Amino acid sequence: MRKPSQIILLALLPLFGQAQYLADNGRRASAVDVFAEAEKAYRAGDHATAIGHLNEVLGQDPDHLNAYLLRGWCKSALRDHAGAVSDLTAVIERKPDHLWAFISRGSAYNKLQRYDLALKDLDRAIEIDPKDPEAYNNRGWAHKGKGQLKAACADWQTSQRLGNAEAKIILKNTRCE
Repeated sequence: MRKPSQIILLALLPLFGQAQYLADNGRRASAVDVFAEAEKAYRAGDHATAIGHLNEVLGQDPDHLNAYLLRGWCKSALRDHAGAVSDLTAVIERKPDHLWAFISRGSAYNKLQRYDLALKDLDRAIEIDPKDPEAYNNRGWAHKGKGQLKAACADWQTSQRLGNAEAKIILKNTRCE
């Protein structure tokens, strides 16, 4: 059985990680430093911690484009697809030709089964970069979600032709002619 002091320590443990951002003079670390910590947490698969860091970054710099993008990816990984859409929309509002924001938001819309919105975003991504295999791959899923298998297969074939190895597996496991 744990002592009350151990329980309090365990409850406060998540806050100790945040304390590392305080510089010796008591000021918060820069948004750049905190973003680096967020990236490290994201790469380690600790999406909740990354979101905490990204919230701090956005508190310091509300227009930090990459913080919104990474937070959207983290939210999507945690299955908060509506939250991901919100963050990815913030990226698009600030940079209307951001390829990965459109691809990622299209993917989040797919997971929310909002296929028309997914198609709109993925069409825009393909306008921005017609050679991006991920945009075609995700658009294939949107077409499949709408019951448009022929269009889905065409997108997966294009995605494969552009180098997406996953598309080959999808084509093999889907009834594409």
